Amino acid sequence: MTDLINAAPKVLNVDQLPTREGKEDRVEQSEYLPDILFLSVFNVPFTEESSPGSTPALSSSSLQSDDEGFESVDALEIYDLISSISDPEHPLTLGQLAVVNLEDIQLNDSGNPDEIAEVLIKITPTITHCSLATLIGLGIRVRLERCLPPRYRIVIKVKEKTHQSENQVNKQLNDKERVSAACENDQLLKVISQMLSSCK
Repeated sequence: MTDLINAAPKVLNVDQLPTREGKEDRVEQSEYLPDILFLSVFNVPFTEESSPGSTPALSSSSLQSDDEGFESVDALEIYDLISSISDPEHPLTLGQLAVVNLEDIQLNDSGNPDEIAEVLIKITPTITHCSLATLIGLGIRVRLERCLPPRYRIVIKVKEKTHQSENQVNKQLNDKERVSAACENDQLLKVISQMLSSCK
């Protein structure tokens, strides 16, 4: 297909990536990630009692509401969460490969903590026939479902004209039953765990 284009032809240096400097309380990764992945896909709140280990419950003040007030999430915070995910094939992050870009993250949030907010992320595969586009999208979904409050509805799509099976990949990435089935696969969970191990 010669009409397909790809917007990610080069590798970016880490210092070229957008980020919010001085951000505190970053979400930590866990050695018990498969348990967290399983819980997050089914929107089960993760607590210390949920895990066989001593992983602390998520407590990032920038990502969750509390009794004292509510602070919404912005596109840059979403980008910070997913740009450091490792590519499953290359020793680089999704941000460095421009698979995820700040301008391709859209947030529809009224600011009301009682209403559903939608996060739309468009990913740009490094090649138009990338066989791992679905895996990359799944890694992004798991990362965000783990880190964001449950009121955020996550939609992940392949950027237009960057993959030859765009419609099929989009369907797989946003089908709850397929995502749940994928997250029950031990081999797949190990790969996703490795992808997320580079997250800050």
